[in-house]
Amino acid sequence: MTVDQPGRKYIGVAVLALAMIAVHLVLRFATSASATWVDLPLWMALLAGGAPILWDLAVKIRALDFGADLLAGISIVSAAMLGEHLAGALVVLMFSGGESLESYAVYNASSVLAALARRMPSHAHCRRGEAIAEVPVAEVAVGDLVVIFPHEACPADGIVVEGHGTMDESYLTGEPYQMSKVPGAEVLSGSINGASALTIRTTRLAVDSRYARIMHVMQATAQHQPRMRRLGDQLGTWYTPLALAWAAVAWLASGEANRFLAVLVVATPCPLLIAIPVAILGGISLSARRGIIIKNPAAFEQLGQCRTVIFDKTGTLTYGQPRLTEQLCQPGFEPRQVLALAASLEQYSKHPLSGAILAAADNAHLPRHPVAEISEPPGRGLTGTIAGQRVEITSRKHFLANRNDQTPTEPLPPQIAGMECLVLVDGRLAAAYRFRDEPRADGASFIHHLAPKHGMTRTMIVSGDRDSEVRYLAERVGIDHVFSSQSPEDKVAIVRRETAQAKTLFLGDGINDAPALVAATVGIAFGQSNEVTSAAADAVVLDSSLSRVDELLHIAERMRRIALQSAVGGMALSTIGMGLAAAGVLAPVAGAVFQELIDVWAVLNALRAGWSPRALIDFE
Repeated sequence: MTVDQPGRKYIGVAVLALAMIAVHLVLRFATSASATWVDLPLWMALLAGGAPILWDLAVKIRALDFGADLLAGISIVSAAMLGEHLAGALVVLMFSGGESLESYAVYNASSVLAALARRMPSHAHCRRGEAIAEVPVAEVAVGDLVVIFPHEACPADGIVVEGHGTMDESYLTGEPYQMSKVPGAEVLSGSINGASALTIRTTRLAVDSRYARIMHVMQATAQHQPRMRRLGDQLGTWYTPLALAWAAVAWLASGEANRFLAVLVVATPCPLLIAIPVAILGGISLSARRGIIIKNPAAFEQLGQCRTVIFDKTGTLTYGQPRLTEQLCQPGFEPRQVLALAASLEQYSKHPLSGAILAAADNAHLPRHPVAEISEPPGRGLTGTIAGQRVEITSRKHFLANRNDQTPTEPLPPQIAGMECLVLVDGRLAAAYRFRDEPRADGASFIHHLAPKHGMTRTMIVSGDRDSEVRYLAERVGIDHVFSSQSPEDKVAIVRRETAQAKTLFLGDGINDAPALVAATVGIAFGQSNEVTSAAADAVVLDSSLSRVDELLHIAERMRRIALQSAVGGMALSTIGMGLAAAGVLAPVAGAVFQELIDVWAVLNALRAGWSPRALIDFE
């Protein structure tokens, strides 16, 4: 995992404290060692582990940052002075363990940038005359000829000048399709080449490419991401000054310093330092058993407070698999014959819609015909000759632009939202095919239950797809706020604006969603399609199911409720104990025993967060 230097330091402190506590227990119960030797490991934990903690706390005090961890530092000192070495070592362990988790959460964005950087090649294969030279990507100039080898990442934006093949652009566009690449086709940096070598002419420097811009957005988003206030910090802001004031009043009123110590020992915020992390770990464990990986425990605490849900479209609210939904044939053309011709031609294409046509033909058990003279000019569609007939599959835009006085005037069907292609046979319009990337079956019910069951007040779609397709989906699932044709930069701006109004939850699955995942209060990624998206997200739903998202919401809400029960209940009991200690009823040692009983109750209650309830889904 990726943590900063302080985070690594606290990991070391936690390991040391755990080891010394284990040695102490062995010496205490498995040997007849003297009391001096039994307590020596605990002294080592307090000195070697407590010293860096106390130093960091002193820095916080200087900055007037008073939280629950301040009581932890005072408790470590008090435990050492009272001879409660085991209690002090436990406080060291819990505090350092919590800080390690926090450091991992805060600096997790660095792993996203590292994953982005690993995807880009450091060198490009530039054509120099008849030879190919390997040069650093930074030295590639606009207009250079670059050869992209099979299965290699494209180092810069450009135009294909030689070769035919496919490229996986899902990392950048969010569309889970293999895109056909022929001379004249545009390629994006960061795309993964297929099985054929391509030669491109670069149109931008690597530093100005689409991929580089996403990197810049990610860096800016990570730098401006606010540090989340953990639940323990929020409760500690009022509990810490209350405990210190109570201890000081008890000392001043009685004139006995041991009452100050007794109050602080009872006030040790173990329900904050122990019970809350135990509840969080229980929720993380339960999530993992449901196929949900929690990467940022701090954001896990925030899920129940999110009020705006922002969805990407493709692969999130849809299945990411377009299918042929309508075949509108012109008079004189038989639908099965036209589909057989179209499928015969499309088997040589990697266009996103070719798979849908082939699937429809296979379901109808139609044969494939031999094809000759295949051509796929960029932006003009696919053409070929089948049994002496000229068959063309193209777009409405290209068909209308090339229509002339000699073109038969068959009326075109009205254009509706969604994807479309036209099939021409010997220059005549034979059929219009309509396609849909269908919404998930549970999409509408999931959206509609968010407000009554989870308190969500606003749902949105923010997508890079065209407006008609996004609005069609929004109407199907019941979302009113629609933003289409959005770049990754646009998505970040929208998410930031919404997050300034209320805490946001963003769901996406493509690398183009990564900056928005980081910018949102909580980001959830669907599937394991790429390491960048998974690294940017606070949680990863492995099987791309909205039901799993609902389970995650319930787990997080339940975890927060149990954590609050443990923390607030424990602090309430500690407050009673502080009153008894201030009155002199509880001596410091008795106060430590009383606090241990509170801790046991708080931890046992917190363990419930890892239990599986009867139901975790409340929509159909």
